[in-house]
Amino acid sequence: MFKWAQQQLANVAGTQEPIYGPSAIKSVAEEAETTPYTELTKYDLKWEVMESTCVETQTFYFMSQDGQLAFCQVIYSNVAGIRTTCQFNCKIFNLDRSKPHVWSSTPLNNHEFSEDRTSFYADDCAVELSEDGSTYTIKSMTDEQAIVNLTVKRTAPGFKAGKTGKTLFGTDLSNPWGSMRHLFWPRCTAEGTITTKEGPINFNGRAFFAHALQGMKPHHAAARWNFCNFQGPTHSAILMQFTTPPSYGSTVVAVGVIAKDGEIIVGGCKSDVTHIQTKSDSENDWPEPTTIRYTWSGTTKDGKPVEAVIEGGLEDKLDRIDVMAEVPGFVKNIVAAAAGTKPYIYQYSPQKSQLSLKLKIGDQEVTEQGVVFSEATFISE
Repeated sequence: MFKWAQQQLANVAGTQEPIYGPSAIKSVAEEAETTPYTELTKYDLKWEVMESTCVETQTFYFMSQDGQLAFCQVIYSNVAGIRTTCQFNCKIFNLDRSKPHVWSSTPLNNHEFSEDRTSFYADDCAVELSEDGSTYTIKSMTDEQAIVNLTVKRTAPGFKAGKTGKTLFGTDLSNPWGSMRHLFWPRCTAEGTITTKEGPINFNGRAFFAHALQGMKPHHAAARWNFCNFQGPTHSAILMQFTTPPSYGSTVVAVGVIAKDGEIIVGGCKSDVTHIQTKSDSENDWPEPTTIRYTWSGTTKDGKPVEAVIEGGLEDKLDRIDVMAEVPGFVKNIVAAAAGTKPYIYQYSPQKSQLSLKLKIGDQEVTEQGVVFSEATFISE
């Protein structure tokens, strides 16, 4: 009986893996050496719907003309092929901290996909991709606290690093046991509302879309994450970086892209994140960043060198999320002991002094202020 319970815990939470070393991971950066990035087609946006352990998400970030900040997200998760669940999340940030953030997280029933798997449906929820592959509509009536009716239209090409966008895990990389992939629409416009109990909030403005697949237990794939979403009047800059646990050599993988309407300026894996200054979180001892630097580099399609940086103070965090807060305490302690995990997400959007994107393309230099939404996630040492 105890061995069965151990196996169920491993299926749900996972246990620490052996040290396979960096030879057991093939970073998407290897593809990006010869093909820095590939523009997305509608086919790329299909849900994978894996039957093995995975977490697959579509997340839409909104930065309205009125200064509102929110995201909506569909999560599809499969635990060892035993149980599949879907969830719709919506969060509206209260930037002046005068009231709590609006947070809605609702289990979805009777989920299904369109025949070509580019659209998702469940009871009172639909995320549909248009026939031409340029527009998503997001509708949800799963929670009266956050009724969603939004449209996101791509204004720059979609992006994936390398040819496939995938980082592979396994001791036989021709037959990998895990994968990680990110697809981005780096620059979009948004229209529509999220209606709360206090009434509708207009989210006309800018948006960013990410389709992510973690084709293995998430805390086996990554020990830490960094994310930056910059949206300015004429440029957007996106950076997603993860660091694997020691089992895969603490390998750092970063994908980044800078775009303007109608064009990707630069993209690939030559990006980096530096936590310049940190402070220890008294609750969990994680080194919460207070000053940060994001960088991008590469070349344009016509061979011009590109360098870009966003650097500055993060101000007070918008939120700190204990990912396992709703897990029963005794399970949380077992998981922390067995798998070495204590996942926390720190979210930021500096308001007092907006951060700037400093972009150099060949001899041309551009500095542009914009809105930044960023996250620093700590999962395990």
